[in-house]
Amino acid sequence: MWVRGELGEFLRIPDDGTRVEVIGGEFVVSPAPVFVHAVILSDIQRGIEHARFNDPGCPWRVVQTINLDLVEIGDGYIPDLVVVDAEVERRGVADNVLNLGAHEVSLLVEVTSSSNAHNDRRPVLGRRLKPTKWSGYARTGVPYYLLVERDPRQPGITLFGEPDRGEGSYRVLGEWKFGEPVRLPAPFGFEIVTDTWKPWAV
Repeated sequence: MWVRGELGEFLRIPDDGTRVEVIGGEFVVSPAPVFVHAVILSDIQRGIEHARFNDPGCPWRVVQTINLDLVEIGDGYIPDLVVVDAEVERRGVADNVLNLGAHEVSLLVEVTSSSNAHNDRRPVLGRRLKPTKWSGYARTGVPYYLLVERDPRQPGITLFGEPDRGEGSYRVLGEWKFGEPVRLPAPFGFEIVTDTWKPWAV
């Protein structure tokens, strides 16, 4: 039902930006993002658009809140922002696609919110290791994952890569503090300004 876009209607989720995802085989309902969350995503998008303006050959395109079909692990996510190459964008528009597959994505971005940050992070060891979007992205081979952590106890930006599909894990490729320019390495090479980014209010 999620893949067909029918789950929200079945669960009678209001059409107000509320998201329904399947994470670790469980339904997860999240409220619409707050304004600061959206501004961070706009800053990232502006970084890519600036790179395209300076280099007409820049292949990167940005899509926000698109369904990501991870049927191979029984999940379906709605990332905050997806970076794809121009050919994926062209095919998606031509075919009027409802979902993207993990193999079509070059970089995923999640910005944590106080209500559901645990779903975006590395799974925490406990009585049971519960899958998260972090491990789901790795298990399906998404090559790069940029996590913007707004928790006031550990704010910052981390780029993960080199996914281990068997383990469902990533290596840390870069870390930045809020206020520092984020220069993503090859194959991206664009810069993100984070001057106004801050943790969520306690």
